[in-house]
Amino acid sequence: MRFTSEQRLDDGVLEREFTLGEIPGVLWTPGSAPAPLILIGHNGGLHKRLPRLVARARHYAAEYGFAAAAIDAPGHGDRPRSAVDEQARADLRRAMEAGEPVDEIVDAFIVPLVERAVPEWRTTLDALLSLPEIGGPVGYEGMTAIGIRLAVVEPRISAAVFFGGGFVPGTLFEAARQVTIPLQFLLQWDDELVPRESGLALFDAIAAAAWQTGDPGLIFIDMIHNFEKIGDHAFNVTKSVVGAR
Repeated sequence: MRFTSEQRLDDGVLEREFTLGEIPGVLWTPGSAPAPLILIGHNGGLHKRLPRLVARARHYAAEYGFAAAAIDAPGHGDRPRSAVDEQARADLRRAMEAGEPVDEIVDAFIVPLVERAVPEWRTTLDALLSLPEIGGPVGYEGMTAIGIRLAVVEPRISAAVFFGGGFVPGTLFEAARQVTIPLQFLLQWDDELVPRESGLALFDAIAAAAWQTGDPGLIFIDMIHNFEKIGDHAFNVTKSVVGAR
């Protein structure tokens, strides 16, 4: 991990940009150490410096003493998009505008993204936990499709917040039933792009498995009407799930 910039913000939070191989990211840390860590993922096509993402990260660090880190997923933010990525996005837009089924397109686009992004998050987590200013526990909030796989394969993540309104391939529903950590599921009730039924179906899959196994120990759905105010809801991961200090 190589830090490429550093600045102390007016709220006392230290903000540092970094690169880790081909992965660009940002780390926000409080004055106290070692700090618990929240991995902040963003939904499709967005950037690690999305204003509301940065606001949440700074809030976690300044108010709760948590470190927060965000990276650009493959084909997102500062990273180049391949011709395959661009074609998949174009196909998805066309199908949605025409009112056509998008399941096969979503599978073709999201599944490869998850396969690439999850190992990158795990590599990033390795590097972050090697820093003396970061300890544990670790939480994740962000894109549901990536979060599902990450929560299943990464034992160091102890809690998560899933932004449930995004596209989730049907092939990940089985993985969703294997999530065993405390979970908050945010669902935008009036999403212009993704029908609420798909988010509710995914929540039902996770909840049904939890009912049978007793895991996760805490799971709840939070139906919000304005994703611009997601920071008002996602802070629950710092207070009640990961464990505020």
